Amino acid sequence: LRHFVNTYVDDFKWGVRRYTTDEGFEARQSPGTRGLVTIQYPEEKMAVPERFRFVPFLVTNELDDPEAPGENWCTSCGICAKVCPPQCIWIVRSNDPETGRPVPAPAAFFIDIDICMNCGFCAEYCPFDAIKMDHNYEMSSYDRTTAHIHDKPRLQKPVSYWQTIAPSRAEQERLAREAKEAAKAIAKKR
Repeated sequence: LRHFVNTYVDDFKWGVRRYTTDEGFEARQSPGTRGLVTIQYPEEKMAVPERFRFVPFLVTNELDDPEAPGENWCTSCGICAKVCPPQCIWIVRSNDPETGRPVPAPAAFFIDIDICMNCGFCAEYCPFDAIKMDHNYEMSSYDRTTAHIHDKPRLQKPVSYWQTIAPSRAEQERLAREAKEAAKAIAKKR
């Protein structure tokens, strides 16, 4: 009963601003809020934590990257497909047309999001950091046959997208990569 009464006390204190301004929304989401709080979805969305995970996506270089513009980080090693508990990842490896030897890039990459249980094993075990977990959870549709099987073009997102949804984790990974490259350069000099 106290929560119910506190809801109206806060409503009178904030007035219309509680439901119409960003400050009111932040106040309703804060731990210090009092009373009953309802998020007015879809107009308002709760902020997801940085470690929130939903459907995986493939990381690619930026289009203006000087070394490899738009290149996919995936080498089609298949580790993600092997560790996936529901087996929802399919990779088609590509071969060089002249030599027939394998090329370290997938020809096709599919994830069935109806089967995916969002465990994050694919992202955790990827040795190249090519798979990350997305924050986009609004993916419903009426077509179960084609809309829920994501192919390579739909899965690819630039590294800048990853840096915006998970800035501290992306910075940690960048620093770890730079330290690893520096160690390799020192070992090469010896």
